[in-house]
Amino acid sequence: MEKNLEKINELFIESSNVISKSKVLSKKINDSIKLIISSFEHKNKILIFGNGGSASDAQHMAAEFISRYLLERLSLPAIALTTDTSILTSIGNDYHFDKIFSRQCESLVNKGDIVIAISTSGKSQNVILGIEEAKRKGAKIISLTGNNGGILNQISDICLEIPSNETPRIQEGHRILIHIICELVEFHFKNVQSI
Repeated sequence: MEKNLEKINELFIESSNVISKSKVLSKKINDSIKLIISSFEHKNKILIFGNGGSASDAQHMAAEFISRYLLERLSLPAIALTTDTSILTSIGNDYHFDKIFSRQCESLVNKGDIVIAISTSGKSQNVILGIEEAKRKGAKIISLTGNNGGILNQISDICLEIPSNETPRIQEGHRILIHIICELVEFHFKNVQSI
């Protein structure tokens, strides 16, 4: 039991260190916030996707925009491409799992939309193909990654790389980024009557 307590304390320290180091991303986070606000103000939307825990983060982020984060305000248009099991399984069955996001981006992305891609490794093939299709349709790409960003670092307009190579620490960092972005975007729209 004492070893468990030591490990628990060690994990708190590891997580807080990674989150603290992530302050180096402040300018990129601010650039992302400005891009999202501009997209909403031009009647566009956000589409968010990722695999596994990152799929949950995509749904979490979309929920914060559609419902609310902290303040009463207009609902902001966001879609997580990870929620419709009929779409995901039909694309996986009829085409290939690698196409589950690109096929959705083909029909749902419009010029001026923002796509937020979440991948701890930055190497997920279905995420890469989704980004490539979204860029072809005229979207701007913000990626949340770790591990130096992987391929997403090269193909995104803004790449927010959590400074860690450990998946749990990267995912914890992503949740902080999501909350910061949602809070500041929401604050911008708190007194806006329509967009």
